[in-house]
Amino acid sequence: MRLGGALRARWGRTGRAARWTAAGTAVVLAGGGASWGLTAGDAPRVRTSEQRIAVVDGPKNDQRVTLDTTFYRPVGRAKGPAVLLAHGFGGSKREVAGEARDLARAGFAVLAWSARGFGRSTGEIALNSPDYEVKDTRQLIDWLARRPEVVLDGPGDPRVGMAGQSYGGAIALLTAAYDRRVDAIAPQITWNDLADALFPSATGAGAPDGVFKKLWAGVFFTSGADRSACGRFLPSLCDMYQEVATKGRPTSSAIETLRRSSPAAVADRIRVPTLLIQGQADSLFPLDQADANARAIARHGAPVKVVWFQGGHDGGDPETGRVEGLVRDFFDARLRGAAPALDGFTVTRAGGLDSSTQRVVVEEAAASRYPGLSGEPVAMPLSGGEQTIFNPAGGSPASISAVPGLGALGSLGSLGALGGSLPADMPGQTATFDTRPLDRPVRLTGAATVRLRVRGDGPLFAKLYDVPPGGSAAPARRLAAPFRVEDGADNSDGTEVTVTLPAMDYRFDRGHRLRLVIATTDMGFATPAEPSSYKVRAVSPLSVPTVPALTTESPPLPAWVWVLPLAALSLVAAILLPGRQRRGSSSDSDVPLEITGLTKAYKNGHLAVADLSFRVEKGQVLGLLGPNGAGKTTTLRMLMGLIHPDSGEIRIFGHRVTPGAPVLSRLGSFVEGPGFLPHLSGRDNLDLYWRATGRPLDEAHLDEALQIADLGSALDRAVRTYSQGMRQRLAIAQAMLGLPDLLVLDEPTNGLDPPQIREMREVLVRYAAAGRTVIVSSHLLAEVEQTCTHAVVMAGGRRVAAGPVSEITGSGRRLEDAFLEIIGEAP
Repeated sequence: MRLGGALRARWGRTGRAARWTAAGTAVVLAGGGASWGLTAGDAPRVRTSEQRIAVVDGPKNDQRVTLDTTFYRPVGRAKGPAVLLAHGFGGSKREVAGEARDLARAGFAVLAWSARGFGRSTGEIALNSPDYEVKDTRQLIDWLARRPEVVLDGPGDPRVGMAGQSYGGAIALLTAAYDRRVDAIAPQITWNDLADALFPSATGAGAPDGVFKKLWAGVFFTSGADRSACGRFLPSLCDMYQEVATKGRPTSSAIETLRRSSPAAVADRIRVPTLLIQGQADSLFPLDQADANARAIARHGAPVKVVWFQGGHDGGDPETGRVEGLVRDFFDARLRGAAPALDGFTVTRAGGLDSSTQRVVVEEAAASRYPGLSGEPVAMPLSGGEQTIFNPAGGSPASISAVPGLGALGSLGSLGALGGSLPADMPGQTATFDTRPLDRPVRLTGAATVRLRVRGDGPLFAKLYDVPPGGSAAPARRLAAPFRVEDGADNSDGTEVTVTLPAMDYRFDRGHRLRLVIATTDMGFATPAEPSSYKVRAVSPLSVPTVPALTTESPPLPAWVWVLPLAALSLVAAILLPGRQRRGSSSDSDVPLEITGLTKAYKNGHLAVADLSFRVEKGQVLGLLGPNGAGKTTTLRMLMGLIHPDSGEIRIFGHRVTPGAPVLSRLGSFVEGPGFLPHLSGRDNLDLYWRATGRPLDEAHLDEALQIADLGSALDRAVRTYSQGMRQRLAIAQAMLGLPDLLVLDEPTNGLDPPQIREMREVLVRYAAAGRTVIVSSHLLAEVEQTCTHAVVMAGGRRVAAGPVSEITGSGRRLEDAFLEIIGEAP
């Protein structure tokens, strides 16, 4: 996985005009040399110039580094305030080109640069160190002060704001602390204390007693290895990571190094207006990091506005257009007084589905002041008593809360899309404590707290679930609060700790219960290899913060959508459990798929699938046909183990399908539209997908998948720049990774032009001819007729016809005519 691509979505920005939908938007990149940048339509032209700026940094000011920059002149005016626009970790100045052009069109002089160690800039990565990156940005401000296009507040003092996401957000905060010439900052999805972020402790004990966030740290330090242990990092940082990753605990020198690169160390020096934008789908830098920054900056009277949005390092809706508009309006107000300067607190919330578009509507709620994370607490008694839980030998199998890049699935779960089927907690490893059913809805905004008494030694993980009446518990947010307990041998009554759960904004409906879950393991964190046990009991009610002052704007914001395909959910459900069964099991059957008596009814009484039975043999390409509402999608979701049938069964190669069943490793699926991390390249999306399976790289058959995608040079571009057809081809290639024995595709030709449809037909036929099996759900009956050997026709949830396509069509009839006759809609 390349550092510049794979990490960009997580440590980087969310991408200009990107949406977590099937429809992407191209990003405009700066060209080389002095040029006129053009965009589509009638957008004003932006004049840009490429600059190689030499700076001197290092503890002794003895390191010479050349920074690769692009300067964007303000449009429509001779002078304007300046904005320094930073990129995220793994990226370069190209990442922010689109936003830079928009700011230039709004009248700002913009300087974007590749930080030392990134892109074409020289030097080594020093993690935003005051001795390195901060010295670099201060010299960039010197450079801006000499530009005739930049408004000055005094000799050598340009009027300047700074913005950036993640790695770029931290440098904005740190530069403002060290250089009083910075006039306003807009950091996004970034950290307050990097040590606490990588070694969090929900008891407030701090990094020395925190729990190592091993998955995120590993992705950060090793994904860009480039033939060395840590790529372009300073050797001292590489050595620090190697030691910490080996021990699983922070050293005092590591904590000191990480804190020197943290706004927490100098936040009391920041005295400028600040816009803090943090993501709710973020297991890397959760909302508490923005809260700490907000409290520190406001302590000395600087105006602070805090915004929580739906996205983050784990995905979710990036709300890119809205977020960039907030930054632009903030600089309008703070750098040239062109708009009212509003402070306070804003949070975006996922409302219900728009019935006409089937999209999640995102609404905005606001308050005149930022309430922090404690809000107005509501005490909710917990039931459950003392419970014994176990840490297994080796710490495996581990519970799952968030996985880097896939944590947004938890948000989908909160909307009911998961139906509680995604595996999260392992038997015997969790204690659960429930509130009473709510007699009215409760909106949790902030971080809930609880006091626990624990007997045992080691790390534990606290999570919050939503339990509907008669339904399955689903995570309120797929985040865990780690804490460490050290219980002395002479302390027979255990240790009492106050645990702060992950901050969130979440509505619990009337009749629902809140469930506190305490787990002994978590996939994202380092846990002991030694087996152990704990006794846990809740000794206080759950304290739930609320913010009654938050009011929803009316009308709501435009309907923005974030949708992950059910194929991604199937991936997580099928691959993240240990003990996966491989091909060649003694209980295998030669029958790829056999469905018997399958029935599924929903809570509203709708019978989606009724007594469905059919069998698919090796080498067949089977078309699953039927009008809208016939039950095809419900059948496919049960086939992938995403929902439970009420009766009947599905067997894949003789193994019964249940959520997380090992045999699902032999299934490749693409259902209900493609969904990728939009900021990664196509190649990196495929790479991340396969790495998540934990299977050897040589089993991926990546070359075959890339040949199927046939994306050429676009394979190394961000997916957000892809057309619908390109994303469709990439999704099918992803489903074919590992050359699964059973391939399930839903509308695989959507967005493809006629030559691509013909190529896809040939791919599927060749795939089945190699002894594998393909199931295609499609409404293009002419294409099904040319591609499929067999078909199953459904109507009203029932099978109404099945067999070879030639038998269904009969002599001289088209499949479309036969289909309409079978379902009773023939003219």
